[in-house]
Amino acid sequence: MTPFTADGLPFSIRDEVMSRIEAHHRLRDGALRRVLRGVYVDARVPDSRELRILAVDKVRPPDGVACSETAAWVMGVNVFPPGRQHDFVPTFLVPHGTTRITMQGVACRQALLSPHDVTDEHGTLTTTAVRTTSDLLRRQYRPYALASGDQMLRAGLIDLGELSDAVHRLKGFPGIRQARSLVGLIDALAESPGESWTRLRLHDAGFPHPELQVVVIDRDGIERRLDMAYVLQLAAAEFDGRQHHTSATDTALDRDRRDPLSAQLGWRFVIARRESLFGPDDSFERRVGELIGFTPIPRWWGKRALRRPSGDEQDRS
Repeated sequence: MTPFTADGLPFSIRDEVMSRIEAHHRLRDGALRRVLRGVYVDARVPDSRELRILAVDKVRPPDGVACSETAAWVMGVNVFPPGRQHDFVPTFLVPHGTTRITMQGVACRQALLSPHDVTDEHGTLTTTAVRTTSDLLRRQYRPYALASGDQMLRAGLIDLGELSDAVHRLKGFPGIRQARSLVGLIDALAESPGESWTRLRLHDAGFPHPELQVVVIDRDGIERRLDMAYVLQLAAAEFDGRQHHTSATDTALDRDRRDPLSAQLGWRFVIARRESLFGPDDSFERRVGELIGFTPIPRWWGKRALRRPSGDEQDRS
């Protein structure tokens, strides 16, 4: 068996394991895998928390603390927004009064950091799960922020009461109004970011909170599970993402699950896709409103460019 590149440990070009050009060719050929921007590992090495920690340490600045999406990723939760899922740009906080790193491919900002906000993840410093989640709730685009909160809770990394207390203690911090509006909506039953976006769209339309992961038994005794539903009205809203609901096999499975509930029990379905949740077309909410007897509030968030904090950005938080 061919020995692992760099003994199977993450490495950067600065380590002089190989040239940038050679790394590019080996990445293209599948021999290497990019772990973070500028950090690589032998493609045969499986992903693990330990591997992620070692990769972060390769680019962590002196006094730097991994934060936001990077901290969540080290903890095993991928909350990178769509469009940044494969960038893996590491993000760090440094205390006020210290130097911000200017390394290419690394985002760094100054912030107020209490010792209670920092934890040691097997040798690398990250913000705690509560601090990480509160930062995500404040700084990410509203639907992505709720999805991040849902995933952090689902992973068992945060206590919702502790998070709520932390968010409501903050005063005057950028994005705190958004964080406070979202913290009470976080739900561990959301199984995907798309479900979180859909639920937020219903909430912001002024609709009642739907029940999540509703189990319905058809007349053949088969259990069918719905993403979210208004049970008394027999109305279900489901998110069909591109990854698992676009192939012919996927759509056939969706029909096999939904059609018996419609034919036998009278369930009505409104299907959300990314395109129907982001943008000016409010037909999704109008259709749900027709089924449950509510007129939706006009949309006030829609499609917008992903926000990428610059390396020079400062934050009081």
